[in-house]
Amino acid sequence: MGVRIRERRESDMAECARLVRDVHQHDRYPVVLPDDPAAFLRVTDALGAWVTEDAEGCLVGHVLLRPATSAPVMNAVTRATGLGTGGVGVVGRLLVAPWARRRGIGRALLDVVVASAHRMGRRPVLDVVTTDLAAIALYESVGWQRVDTVTVTFGDLVVDEHVFLGPEAGPADLAPAGAAHQPE
Repeated sequence: MGVRIRERRESDMAECARLVRDVHQHDRYPVVLPDDPAAFLRVTDALGAWVTEDAEGCLVGHVLLRPATSAPVMNAVTRATGLGTGGVGVVGRLLVAPWARRRGIGRALLDVVVASAHRMGRRPVLDVVTTDLAAIALYESVGWQRVDTVTVTFGDLVVDEHVFLGPEAGPADLAPAGAAHQPE
């Protein structure tokens, strides 16, 4: 099944909201299902957002990049890199439809967001709850380095999260922006 990654459009938001609900039901990510799933993805500080479509045009993946996340994570990133919000790109809202997994979609989305962060002169970082073993295995398999584990509070909910640094910039990260990505 071929897929295409492109920049997210406002017209994608209804399908993106469905994707948030499907992933939450399957994986409990996000940890708390927001009342407005589209607003969860429509962050005001996004540096970019991308979606993946399958061959039939069905949205099967999403990722975004932002300059910062929670204070405990950003403190861990600063300790590990010396960089603050101007020097990092936080990968977030990485979602792959449960029925479309194990096809390289998550890896392809990571490739796109990492390359975008590098083109912006930012070091990619991310945080993930310590119980999301499949996501952790993906990040480690593509070269992300765990640098810390922190405790984050979401309202009444307290969760432990691993903090990861993305790979250093390489030649593939210097490809022209906006190029469609076709994972194998």
